[in-house]
Amino acid sequence: MGILTVIDGAHAPGQIPVDLGRLGADFYAGNCHKWLCAPKGSAFLYAYPRLQPLLQPLIVSWGWQPDHPGHSPFLDLLEWTGTRDIAAFLSVPQAIRFQADHDWDAVRSECHAMAAETRRRLSELFGLPALHPPGAEWFGQMGASQIPDTLPAAAVQARLYQDHRIEIPVQSWNGKTLIRYSFQAYNRPEEIDLLIRALEEIFDGVPAG
Repeated sequence: MGILTVIDGAHAPGQIPVDLGRLGADFYAGNCHKWLCAPKGSAFLYAYPRLQPLLQPLIVSWGWQPDHPGHSPFLDLLEWTGTRDIAAFLSVPQAIRFQADHDWDAVRSECHAMAAETRRRLSELFGLPALHPPGAEWFGQMGASQIPDTLPAAAVQARLYQDHRIEIPVQSWNGKTLIRYSFQAYNRPEEIDLLIRALEEIFDGVPAG
């Protein structure tokens, strides 16, 4: 229908399988420093070949009207900006190999189990309905749950960090207060206990409903 599709896939690479050919998006941006475990600054932009001429760099550099064009004007325009440090980009293949060598499918599965358990315990603690079913088709290593709105979201987030050294986003959205939890290979189930105890203390253990 002539509608351009632009997908923000920041959290997908390394957390769920990404098949750009099958997805069929016109434009797709993904980060590699999140779930793929590559350094910050490593990311990618995909553009469907016939739509690549629509993109122009914010800052022109060596590839702008080059004396010796490469095989792809898209890459000429966007890939090289002179003195940019490309070390983060070069690390991505090693990050992919690292996960392949360490059975990262099993790691993802364990992290999903911890996220699902956190979802269950938060719903049980506050008596609030879950936002989605528990299956892996709904979320991976990261989830969100509703918590009581009796305290400002910013105050809850600040107390979690200041009093318990738990760094976790708490936001107000659409009339609800939501907490977002993420689990990576270095997290352990006992950290769920720490979060639940901290929230019990902050809310005095009084259910929302």
